Amino acid sequence: MIGGLYAITPECADTARLLQMVEQALKGGARLVQYRSKQADPALRHEQASELLTLCQRFRVPLIVNDDVRLADLTGADGVHLGRGDGGVREARLILGPGKIIGVSCYDDLQLALDAETQGADYVAFGCFFPSPTKPGAMAAPLALLHEAKQSLSIPVVAIGGITPDNAGALAEAGADAVAVISALFDHGDIQACAGRFAFILEKSTHHTLH
Repeated sequence: MIGGLYAITPECADTARLLQMVEQALKGGARLVQYRSKQADPALRHEQASELLTLCQRFRVPLIVNDDVRLADLTGADGVHLGRGDGGVREARLILGPGKIIGVSCYDDLQLALDAETQGADYVAFGCFFPSPTKPGAMAAPLALLHEAKQSLSIPVVAIGGITPDNAGALAEAGADAVAVISALFDHGDIQACAGRFAFILEKSTHHTLH
């Protein structure tokens, strides 16, 4: 379920424009979408998450809500992604129920990931692997961490941070099941073509790793 291109939404107050961008990413081959908005007010966040969920359902792709268990619950989204300070996995599971996806940011810390798996997380995310315009001061994570994580964990591993079509293959070959992308995807002039390129590279790299 968790694999390939994981599209994370950019800040966009224009819901119609946001939906148009995400639809292009889905047409290009995004396999997961995360609604991330740090600036919108609660009413707009609810509207955008609800509309995105309807769009994602058309493509049979899960919609994950960033940082907000309550919003994920209210909209009926497919899951939530928890960062530092967003509450624990067990608490999110109690609220959302057994069928929902819970992802956890583990930065560059394998122990955080092992703890998250024990608590019932469905996937973990590591990063930043490369300098990221979204999080300029973020901790750098080494490629070796992905390899180590794949040997220690039985849940999917997501890589995030400054990922482009040029470096995504290396992350997949190092063990990332999915790569999470904001800027390189949504700042691109042709989102659908860019998503297609990511999807192709990741499929090729995963195939290469399996053989």
